[in-house]
Amino acid sequence: MAGPSVRPSVRPTPLGSGSVWFRLWTVLWFTARLVSSDSSVVVQKDAQFGVTYLDTVTSHNQTIYSFNHTVSRNKTEGVRVSVELLSETTKSPILFVIRQKQAVLSFQVPLILRGLYQRKYQYTQVGRTLCQPPTLAISETQFFYVDVSTLSTSSVQYRLRVSRVESFTLQTDKKFSFNATPSQPQFFKYVFPEGVDTVIVKVDSEKNFPCSVISIQDIQCPVYDLDNNVAFIGMYQTMTKKGAITVQRKDFPSNSFYVVVVVKTEDEACGGPLKFYPLLPDELMDAGNRSKTLNVVVSPAISSEVYVMGMLFCLGIFLSFYVLTFLVACIENRRMNRKREGFLNPADISPTETGKGVTPASPYEYGSFADNGSTLSSEAVTDSLASAEGTYGYIERSMDTVGRCRQESLSSVEEDDYDTLADIDSDKNIVRTKKYLCVSDLARKDKRVLNKKYQIYFWNIATIAVFYALPVIQLVITYQTVVNVTGNQDICYYNFLCAHPLGALSSFNNILSNLGYVMLGLLFLLIVLQRDILHNRALMRNDVTALECGIPKHFGLFYAMGTALMMEGLLSACYHVCPNYTNFQFDTSFMYMIAGLCMLKLYQKRHPDINASAYTAYACLAAVIFFSVLGVVFGKGNTAFWIVFSVIHILATLLLSTQLYYMGRWRLDSGIMRRMLYVIYTDCIRQCSGPMYIDRMVLLVMGNIVNWSLAAYGLIKRPNDFASYLLAIAICNLLLYFAFYIIMKLRSGERIHCLALVCILFTAVVWGFALFFFFQGLSTWQKTPAESREHNRDCILLSFFDDHDIWHFLSSIAMFGSFLVLLTMDDDLDAVQRDKIYVF
Repeated sequence: MAGPSVRPSVRPTPLGSGSVWFRLWTVLWFTARLVSSDSSVVVQKDAQFGVTYLDTVTSHNQTIYSFNHTVSRNKTEGVRVSVELLSETTKSPILFVIRQKQAVLSFQVPLILRGLYQRKYQYTQVGRTLCQPPTLAISETQFFYVDVSTLSTSSVQYRLRVSRVESFTLQTDKKFSFNATPSQPQFFKYVFPEGVDTVIVKVDSEKNFPCSVISIQDIQCPVYDLDNNVAFIGMYQTMTKKGAITVQRKDFPSNSFYVVVVVKTEDEACGGPLKFYPLLPDELMDAGNRSKTLNVVVSPAISSEVYVMGMLFCLGIFLSFYVLTFLVACIENRRMNRKREGFLNPADISPTETGKGVTPASPYEYGSFADNGSTLSSEAVTDSLASAEGTYGYIERSMDTVGRCRQESLSSVEEDDYDTLADIDSDKNIVRTKKYLCVSDLARKDKRVLNKKYQIYFWNIATIAVFYALPVIQLVITYQTVVNVTGNQDICYYNFLCAHPLGALSSFNNILSNLGYVMLGLLFLLIVLQRDILHNRALMRNDVTALECGIPKHFGLFYAMGTALMMEGLLSACYHVCPNYTNFQFDTSFMYMIAGLCMLKLYQKRHPDINASAYTAYACLAAVIFFSVLGVVFGKGNTAFWIVFSVIHILATLLLSTQLYYMGRWRLDSGIMRRMLYVIYTDCIRQCSGPMYIDRMVLLVMGNIVNWSLAAYGLIKRPNDFASYLLAIAICNLLLYFAFYIIMKLRSGERIHCLALVCILFTAVVWGFALFFFFQGLSTWQKTPAESREHNRDCILLSFFDDHDIWHFLSSIAMFGSFLVLLTMDDDLDAVQRDKIYVF
């Protein structure tokens, strides 16, 4: 019997395991062969500092240069990598990668840098300084590697040199010279010495171009040292011949910083010409020779003691004017008290002064008027010419009959409620067109009405100041914030060689020097207030001198002038927070107002009844400021704008001349041309007669000559600084009118008191010195920021103030003196009756 069949035991094995391993190794072998045939050969070389390596590279071979050097914690050593491409034509650039312990730097050669409008500039020589990472050890050896590779299939030849940088760490007050190009920037390290919290980095060059950039960056990697990235971090500014940046220790926690100098690919940012636009989009521009030699020196800035000294000096100067004014006021008050005690003593008054012995003129003569219910006079007054020499005849008037009660309430008195001359409007034409006028002819309106009218000047300018100043302050704070955040110091046109920061402000000294305008403006307001109080007291006690003698006292314009001077100081300080062309109007707006208010005050002295209202005056000044803004924005080189402005300037001059000549007794309507032709026919053709008002005609002819000349100059030259040109027009007209006023005052037999004469001489001298410092021109926004820095100068006073600060000091004093001249120049007429004070 056969047993069951037994199958032999077979050990299980993986299915096809031998064939799988064979196939795997075959794939790996062929892959390795394929990779080895297509990949480049990497060659690593131990390299030395100061050795030039001449080598080639292709897509099949890559070279790595290995360097090592000792790094100390207390000593920083700069390392510079210089590369030059020797092959003339190559389609693929060489890529250089420098690998350090904590940083990587890479660049290609040839290096392509872009300019404006996507212009491309190619550089075959590149030099870069390596960023040195900090070390905690006292001394350690660090390695870094320079990898050289390319995708070019053909051999590309290059030259490589790695060297140590001498004088990598800048020394205080020690000048260091170096060369830089757009592809070979330079940077150096500076460490704050003990006890020094602020330094100023000064860089200069003998050549304007090529344009370069100075940057102050923190000690960190990477260092942004190319034209296309230097503005990414830190503080920076463009420069031609001069550059300076003030650096504070508090902004750099490591107590050190890098001074980076980059040469730009183009000069347009520094005011240089632009190259032609490339014909093809990818056409490379010829960079030319853009090597520049520069000198850098780092010096300690001023200490906190100098800040304190500067502030005390500024306060001391202007507080001394308060003390001097108090002493003069005491002396003048004592003199006036003695004079008041003996004033109007009948035994001391001559017949000539009282009008006795003079034959009274007929009240029916041309230009006279009889009792008409005027609030200022109850007697007939006449101003007819009594002799060929210009002696006037007056009706005898007793000073005792002049005094009257002036204690009515002012609350119900408004200029628009009634016109005290409305019922005798025909007499206006008679009085104002007389050949010879006296102040009494133009001071007939009720004093209370005029006081209300001229007080509007003060309240209007106070309102304007508030609404004007608030947005200005907000804007300049924004400007300063942008400068501090972005680090772009080309936004503001400082004198960087004398710009002392304090807190968030970049140039505190230029702001502090405007304190004089505010303090002296306030002092002038106090002086005017004191005179106003004394005059009101005299009116309250029915002082006949205050009632009917001297130039009518209206202080509203004086209050407006003092307020304008204070606002000029505030807005000038705002402008100097960040001076540039967009906010220059802040510095000049209230200068226009001051010039206009001074001319109005001069005119008001002898024409109190017919002076312009506050609304008209400020509307005209608003138009001036409007044209100032237009000129700054659109006037540079715009012929059409200058033609329009010159025509408006000439027409405004003619209209104002007509208004002044006829004392407002003319109309601008459809019949104006007919009346003009009639006057020309009767006065020039039919009979040749001279002008009726010779003095006025002389002033207006001179004024038209000056204004037409200024208009022609502007149209021909078209100055870039339109705001200053407009201010020059205002100042020239003010000086012309002031000179005419003084000459006519002396010609009329009046005299100038000692105090007013001292003010005139003192003010003239101070103005002369002030203008000398003003024209030094330490910066100008008419040029690029780099060109403006060429005018920068060091501080000249207490190592804290520059020439422009001295201009602020002197001009504020000169304006204050000018206001005092206007306030005191007619004090000699305080005891003269108004019908004996000539109008001119």
